[in-house]
Amino acid sequence: MQYRPDIDGLRAVAVLPVVLFHAGSQTFSGGFVGVDIFFVISGYLIGGIIAEEIRQGRFTILNFYERRIRRLFPALFTVIACSAVVASFVFMPADFRDFGESAAAATLFVANILFWQEAGYFDTPAAVKPLLHTWSLSVEEQFYLVFPLFMIIVHRWLKGRWVQWLLPVLVLSFALSAWGAIHKPSSTFYLAPTRAWELLTGVLLALGLLAPIGHRWLREALALAGMALIAWAVLRFDAHTAFPGVNALFPVLGAALLIHTGCPDTGMGGTIVSRLLSWQPLVLTGLISYSLYLWHWPLIVFAGYINIHPLSNLQMSLVVLLSIGLAVLSWRYVERPFRSRTRITARPLFAGAVTAMA
Repeated sequence: MQYRPDIDGLRAVAVLPVVLFHAGSQTFSGGFVGVDIFFVISGYLIGGIIAEEIRQGRFTILNFYERRIRRLFPALFTVIACSAVVASFVFMPADFRDFGESAAAATLFVANILFWQEAGYFDTPAAVKPLLHTWSLSVEEQFYLVFPLFMIIVHRWLKGRWVQWLLPVLVLSFALSAWGAIHKPSSTFYLAPTRAWELLTGVLLALGLLAPIGHRWLREALALAGMALIAWAVLRFDAHTAFPGVNALFPVLGAALLIHTGCPDTGMGGTIVSRLLSWQPLVLTGLISYSLYLWHWPLIVFAGYINIHPLSNLQMSLVVLLSIGLAVLSWRYVERPFRSRTRITARPLFAGAVTAMA
């Protein structure tokens, strides 16, 4: 898949509102929708790669999970380990016990189920859960336990009609999400079946559900509409918004429009918005977005726990800056080395992953 700097820029658009929302910004009261943007990006990139490899006859489950381990495990387990050390010094025994449960759940990618059973995302106890944000990683990995097998089955026995079989699954997942956001808000927020449609939106984009947009003015208009949908959700949603459900259409469709209109396949170059997203500072922020997402929340929780009183604006700003610094270091010295197959081959990678999980 051709590298697209605008998608890294879109990652920045996803992660920055999340960080600012967690930092207590009233302006970015809907910053939690950044996770939904990440889901669409993930579905688009990973779904497209899986489909192409299956078409070429070179897809294997082992290689797929090797890539997932290289992408997720190093930074995740670094953050869990560092959080465990800090928690052992600063947490009271009951909170430290709860941290241990969440660390085990995050390791096994069932954190979303644990936190769904404990409390809502916006409840006060979130302030003593340094690994609360790992729920979204669990949703993704639960999705990718099933999705590759589904793609293989459809390719081999159902004539490769992926769009025809995935579209009803997307509609069903969205219908569950729309109903559940009203009647079962906590489970709808955390569980994979009601989030799958967001990932599948990206997947179906990669599979060519929508034809390239040939008219320049229409591409520009839809790109601006996509950015407006995301901005509306980030700036207007808050803890009282029924979510995900129908309201999740704002960030999901917004991200989908930005990905689709920024696609270079039309030969007409990028839109104004895609060129903005390709701005180097945004691209660099997108590159560190995974590490920034992992680091920022534990730091906010620990700083608040130690301080007892709510953090001042200056204190919170210092915590965010520290998160960015750690994210840069984590991306450079943890994430990147593990992505190189020449530095770390598959066998020691899997052995290290199993050891770290144990």
